[in-house]
Amino acid sequence: MLDIRNLHVAVDGKEILRGLTLRIEAGQVHAIMGPNGSGKSTLSYILAGRAGYEITEGSITYDGEDLAALAPEARAAKGVFLAMQYPVEIPGVTTMTFLKTALNSQRRQRGEPDLDAVGVLKLVRAKAKMLNVTEEMLKRALNVGFSGGEKKRLEILQMALFEPRLAILDETDSGLDIDALRLVAEGVNTLRGPSRAMLVITHYQRLLDYIVPDRIHVLARGRIVAEGGKELALELEARGYDHLVKDVA
Repeated sequence: MLDIRNLHVAVDGKEILRGLTLRIEAGQVHAIMGPNGSGKSTLSYILAGRAGYEITEGSITYDGEDLAALAPEARAAKGVFLAMQYPVEIPGVTTMTFLKTALNSQRRQRGEPDLDAVGVLKLVRAKAKMLNVTEEMLKRALNVGFSGGEKKRLEILQMALFEPRLAILDETDSGLDIDALRLVAEGVNTLRGPSRAMLVITHYQRLLDYIVPDRIHVLARGRIVAEGGKELALELEARGYDHLVKDVA
């Protein structure tokens, strides 16, 4: 589904990713780990199409298409979803209004008819219940005054509504206590399936206790320096990153 080859990415002329190669098949969950400044968030942003990130070499193929040639909204319509580390607050726009607008925007991009307010409400309520997203949260301005756990649960609610084919979770565990982490992870796990791929980006092994990946990759100084299964995350928890990254030029 996702095939990244020799990817080089620069921001303001500074190279961040330096030859990253990664392949994820449908039905798989891969995790990216690495120290601060290794390029983890840059990878998520370039996949989502954020402005200011320039591909200087290499390719990203998604379902047989050149992902870099697609506008961000076209990527979203084709099933690419990014759950951000720091969800944006939008004062004056209720959460329900945002969800209705975003959902119907995606449907229009795919040539599907809009859902009316009643249809959206039924769909949102059904998905929100499993994530403990309350009616009160849906009526509030988007992310304004929300706790870290509420913001992350809302991100996963969006993922459940949009049903992406490729979900990218950028440090979803950041700022969560253990109860919120477990709830968010349960929401993610319910969305695992044979037609959906997930890329989970995290600093810490604890998230991978709940979202068990098929493969783990360690990113350092812009490229992957180690790969393995669940045991690799346990090794990193015990020993840190230094022994893997010290020889990376």
